[in-house]
Amino acid sequence: MSFDPRHPQPQAPAPGARSTRNRAIAIGLSAAVVAGLVAFGSFLLLENSAADEKSDNASAAHDGKHPGGHGDAKGGAIEGLKSWDAAKLGRNHVAGTVDYPMKPPVGGDHNPSWMNCDGDVYEKAVPDVNAVHSLEHGAVWVTYNGKAADGDVAALAERVRKTPFTLMSPYAGQEGAITLSAWGKQVTVDSADDRRVDRFLAQYVQGAQTPEPGAPCTGGLETAPR
Repeated sequence: MSFDPRHPQPQAPAPGARSTRNRAIAIGLSAAVVAGLVAFGSFLLLENSAADEKSDNASAAHDGKHPGGHGDAKGGAIEGLKSWDAAKLGRNHVAGTVDYPMKPPVGGDHNPSWMNCDGDVYEKAVPDVNAVHSLEHGAVWVTYNGKAADGDVAALAERVRKTPFTLMSPYAGQEGAITLSAWGKQVTVDSADDRRVDRFLAQYVQGAQTPEPGAPCTGGLETAPR
């Protein structure tokens, strides 16, 4: 075979250039592998973190606490909260008194007239049958007895006056100093600055437990009937 000098033949790359190119390819492949490992490791770390958080939240919910030891204002369990089956609480309008199984009552048959509960503070006791009708409308009923300090009573009254769909009255027959009641829900505290007061109001003033959402807290009784 003869070579035509007019047509130069392709030259093979020099050994040094070939080595440099191979080294560059190796470095590129190594960097890609390392980047892939880092990305995969980050993915696993995020997955494990999410799983741990989910586990912590589930554990906290089981214990009735918000993650981190703080109760959630809207959805967390309230320590000492008592609940009754709403389906078993009567809702008939009746005349006369009703023998409620709990004091103060949290639901049941009641008078056709409700106590006004638009931040109303009553200095005298109100009838159970009228207050229960207020609870049916989504109100929270704050009650107290002689065990409650005067300062706590004043602080609660100020809070109630600023909170629509609440009412407050003395209640001699209750066990604890201060009780907050909603339809099917109740908690007892010793002082007005107990964090559960704010949490109960936030969760149950016109809360999901309300049998008649949208019903008014005005247009009812302004004073306790004699």
